[in-house]
Amino acid sequence: MMTSISRTPICATSSAFRLMIDRTVSAAVDGSCASHSIVTAAMSSFIRRGTAFWLPTVAGSVRERSVRREPWLTLTVTQGDRDEHVVVLIEGPADIVPLPEVPADVRAAVTGDWIAAWIRIKAERMLSYASEGALP
Repeated sequence: MMTSISRTPICATSSAFRLMIDRTVSAAVDGSCASHSIVTAAMSSFIRRGTAFWLPTVAGSVRERSVRREPWLTLTVTQGDRDEHVVVLIEGPADIVPLPEVPADVRAAVTGDWIAAWIRIKAERMLSYASEGALP
């Protein structure tokens, strides 16, 4: 079950939220727990399908190893600045999905021979915030 908390009226069904999250390919900072409980952060593109967020990854990356060891990720998606900013935090269980098992439309959205697998995050928790100037 996905939960959403909003400090200013932005929710998963609002136009501001959809414009930000549902771009064909979006970028976020994802956080995972590396060895010895050290939190790591990395920039990543992502694709959203329903409540799942898909992140392409290279084979053997720190992020891939972290997800295999500790299958939970946090995404931070931001847009805008100062009086016109939006921030969405997304958390949930994550798994590594081999290329043949990734939906074709997700694979087609980000291409490159560097993509060895995809990380799927099943959003269970979400916190969103928008400054009043960012709302339509």
